[in-house]
Amino acid sequence: MDFGQWLSLFTICLLGAMSPGPSLAVVVNAALRGGRRHGVAAALAHGAGVGLYGLLTVSGLAVLVTRSPIVFGSLQVAGAAYLFYLGVRALGSADPGPQQPPVELASSHRGAALSGFLVAFLNPKLAVFMLALFAQFLRPEADVVEKGIMALTVGVTDAGWYCIMAALVSQPRFLRNLQRSAVLIDRVFGVILILLAATVAYRAVV
Repeated sequence: MDFGQWLSLFTICLLGAMSPGPSLAVVVNAALRGGRRHGVAAALAHGAGVGLYGLLTVSGLAVLVTRSPIVFGSLQVAGAAYLFYLGVRALGSADPGPQQPPVELASSHRGAALSGFLVAFLNPKLAVFMLALFAQFLRPEADVVEKGIMALTVGVTDAGWYCIMAALVSQPRFLRNLQRSAVLIDRVFGVILILLAATVAYRAVV
């Protein structure tokens, strides 16, 4: 994987993490009610859950590449279609309004970390998204190091973004700005996903 491909992967992962949703609500909840350390604990655990999903996904795709190139090619096309669907859906998203964190409160760092991990690892949409995403970047000749970098990029990017959220969430004005920018973030994310899907579909057909 060259730097350009890695940068594309990083950008998509970052925009995906920035898109407001349940994960943001959990981290915000931990930071607001348990303090910055609880928020960081939830963020790091969330990144670990995402990274684990990434490692499992990229390992499974590697098996498909070596054993059945036809199946892998079909998976690429299906992944491109799913990315296109997500892009169109993001472009048509409405303003979600203020994020309301869950009322449950983790009373310890361990509880906050567990909440962060589970909201990532128990999200089936995350698995499908990673399958579609990694299918576009994984090369047949990719070695263990390259696959590890891909999984690490996903996990570290996710954890890094939510750590920033945990550090800044105590500032109400920043949180309001993030909520006001939710639609713009979704629009940018949607355009990038559609362009990526179109590129992959063109490469598969040609």
